[in-house]
Amino acid sequence: MNFFFCLIAVGGVAAFVVLRLWLVVGFRRKGLKTVSVRVLVVAGSGGHTSEILRLLGSLSKDYNPRHYVFADTDKMSAIKIRMFEEKRAERDSESLYTTHRVPRSREVQQSWSSSVFTTLYAVCYSLPLTFRLKPDLVLCNGPGTCVPICASALLLGILGIKKVIIVYVESVCRVETLSLSGKILYHFSDYFIVQWPALKGKYPKSVYLGRIV
Repeated sequence: MNFFFCLIAVGGVAAFVVLRLWLVVGFRRKGLKTVSVRVLVVAGSGGHTSEILRLLGSLSKDYNPRHYVFADTDKMSAIKIRMFEEKRAERDSESLYTTHRVPRSREVQQSWSSSVFTTLYAVCYSLPLTFRLKPDLVLCNGPGTCVPICASALLLGILGIKKVIIVYVESVCRVETLSLSGKILYHFSDYFIVQWPALKGKYPKSVYLGRIV
């Protein structure tokens, strides 16, 4: 099975850029056949969920179902996701989504030493979920919860179960330095997207598309 992935940015008068993602899952003899893409979306507290939902708003109905994962202590993400999906369902009756809670890998102001253990616990909790959902694509933009999820997705490929494409979009608030999640996943993601030219200069593997959210 071959996987192809394209990224297109479209600029506007107010520097508004829309990211479109196409993942071709397979071919048939009579021509190119695009199959529904199972997306695992990692949401997060603060502005992470708002940013990732704006990005999802530009994706076609082929990205279905959408499985949302967020921290068990995150109360606002569930509300934002429900509102987004209810609005999307008005124009796409076949739209499907699920939500899942996982332990937070690191709380605000938690010590780095103790966060190692909570992150390992979050990974152990995330593994069965990721194995059950078996997404084609993981889409995230910086919350700490994305590290255990992406580690689980990588393990699917290592074990030969399924190749999962990991797309990391660094938060727009990161102008000159990457987030901790970004510094980790820069080395493991298939596509690492930044929104400021200074980051592109420091991290050559990244893809700079301007402001996309």
